[in-house]
Amino acid sequence: HTGLPNAQLVKDQHELAVKFENKSVAEQNSVHIGWELLMDPRFERLRKCIYQTNVERKRFRQLVINCIMATDIASREVNQTREQKWNKAFRRPTPVLGHVTATGQVTSAFQIQEDMNRKATAVIEHMIQVSDVAHTMQHWHIYRRWNERLFHEMHNAYEAGLAAVHPAENWYRGELGFFDYYLLPLAKKLLDCGTFGASGHEYISYVMKNKREWEHKGPKVVEEMEVLYKDAVEDTETTTS
Repeated sequence: HTGLPNAQLVKDQHELAVKFENKSVAEQNSVHIGWELLMDPRFERLRKCIYQTNVERKRFRQLVINCIMATDIASREVNQTREQKWNKAFRRPTPVLGHVTATGQVTSAFQIQEDMNRKATAVIEHMIQVSDVAHTMQHWHIYRRWNERLFHEMHNAYEAGLAAVHPAENWYRGELGFFDYYLLPLAKKLLDCGTFGASGHEYISYVMKNKREWEHKGPKVVEEMEVLYKDAVEDTETTTS
């Protein structure tokens, strides 16, 4: 990972942005690297456990692509596609075998299976999204730890002249918006799909608790992260000098 958001990679005309035509750059790069690694001869036995036929291989690859691409939360196009998939899977009545629709069509076993596959794909894609931000749905100290590491990563990019805005400027408000417009809706979908049982309530609970903590402690936390970053830089300079 370059440590830079896709927008910055595109702006800088980074070689990865050129390679992937300015679309979901980091995500496409992840798919490319991950698939190449899986194709390594060392993992032949693992591949045989995942798929047995060429049809299964193609389906697995498409599933991997869909899941990783779904983590590009900054892309309006990706967000729209993801929302459409979810609505088609969970905002419509579940088909019943043999049911006669208003148009006179009889629901077939194929349609039932297609609906199940659609739901499964939507859930898997959202599981990957949750994994991408898993620290936000765990205890406060876990959230703090990984939030700090991301802050330092963005700070490094700023110091290297690769980011135009100092991360501390918008970090507090940015996190609040992230909770409201991405994390809470994401956690609610995991609850709504019914796949995770009581854990669905747990995810929402952690997001809400961390949001409340951040509302009260966020400005102070940002100050602390800035101090810790400077201390880390000084320690590195002392060690290397």
